[in-house]
Amino acid sequence: MSAAAKGLFMYFAFGSNLLKERLQLANPSATFLTTGRLKDYELNFGLWEQHVENSWHGGVATIQSVPGSEVWGVIWTLSNENLSSLDKQEGVSQGLYSPLEVLVETDEGPMSCRTYQMNNFHPCPPSPQYKEVVCLGAEQNGLPVEYLKRLDAVQTNNYSGPSILDQIRPVMMKNSEKI
Repeated sequence: MSAAAKGLFMYFAFGSNLLKERLQLANPSATFLTTGRLKDYELNFGLWEQHVENSWHGGVATIQSVPGSEVWGVIWTLSNENLSSLDKQEGVSQGLYSPLEVLVETDEGPMSCRTYQMNNFHPCPPSPQYKEVVCLGAEQNGLPVEYLKRLDAVQTNNYSGPSILDQIRPVMMKNSEKI
C-alpha cells in the first residue's frame, strides 16, 4: 500500500529537520523512512530578507538548483494531518519558503517527496547552534561520511545566545536515556 493510501506523505529534509527531535517538536507523526540524495541541487545557508531576525539567529538551510551537485538528506513519512504544521514551520504562508516536489534517489529507487526551497535567498552563515542541529541530524541518520565532513566545514556566524537548540537538547537527553 502506498504512503498516500495510508494517509501519509513523504518529506525530504536536508536542514534542521534532519534531526528527529527537531522535526517532532511540531510534527509528532514524523517517522524515518530512509536516506537519499537529491541530484542537481546544492545545500546553502541564508535568509529570505537581507537583515532579518529569526529563531536560529543566522542563516538557515535551503537548496538551490546546481547541475552536477547533490544534497543528502532524510526522507520522513508524516501523517497528512502534519502537512499544515510542517508548512507553518517552514513559513510557507509568510512566503519564506515554497513547497517543492522532488525526486530523491534512494537505495530502494527514486521517491517523490515534498521539500522546501527558500524564496528571495540572501546568503548568510548559520549560527553554531543551527549547524550543530544539522550535523547531529546527519549523524543520527547515517548520512555519508564525506557529506558529514562537508557539513562540518560550514562556517558559522559565532552567535552565542539562546536558540531553538535549547528546546531540543532536553528531548535528545530523554531519548538517549531510553537506549
